[in-house]
Amino acid sequence: MTDRTSRAPALAWVAPFVIFMVLLVVMPSLPITQPYESLIRVAILVAALWYFSRDIITSMRVQHALASSVLGVLVFVMWIAPDLLVTGWRSHWLFQNAVTGSLKTTIAPDELADPLVMALRFARAALIVPVLEELFWRGWLPRWLVNPDWQKVQLGTYNTLAFLGTAVLFASEHGPYWEVGLACGLIFNWWMWRTKSLGDLVLVHAITNACLSAYVIVSGRYEYWM
Repeated sequence: MTDRTSRAPALAWVAPFVIFMVLLVVMPSLPITQPYESLIRVAILVAALWYFSRDIITSMRVQHALASSVLGVLVFVMWIAPDLLVTGWRSHWLFQNAVTGSLKTTIAPDELADPLVMALRFARAALIVPVLEELFWRGWLPRWLVNPDWQKVQLGTYNTLAFLGTAVLFASEHGPYWEVGLACGLIFNWWMWRTKSLGDLVLVHAITNACLSAYVIVSGRYEYWM
């Protein structure tokens, strides 16, 4: 570990996610046009992961590659199924309201034709977000909920509060898609409990996000890219 993370070990698990959330709030209000905004976001997130979390990332191992890949595809299908099967599903007030927000993409319509913007958004969703989110959601938060002295808690330890609480909080991160976000959080938590492998969770999350991003590009359903 670096000196900084050895003094405050939670930084390696939490800091990249916090920076990611801050960028989601701050970047749209800055006078930066595309593709520079996307380039800056990706650069900052990669730098944060390298600076804070590289020791954890380089030690990750995937133990169930096939099963994790299949699960990632199944979670993607679950994510888009309600909108495909039920006309107007996402228009219901349960999903779009003052609390959860409304469906909209953070990319302006005239920027969607830029291949570099699309490539950077795909890379962010499929390669960067799975790492920083799994470090936080499956690597640190559930262990901290079990015991504030979280380093004594093994990865994938089952605890009802941690299992359900992280799933609910994970759902809240996904706005109008909260119900599939909740199901996704429960599935990911279950797989973490089964595998005890953060590398497998990153793979599942990456496959899901890659499939969803490919679907967004092919179908033009850019609202999935919130």
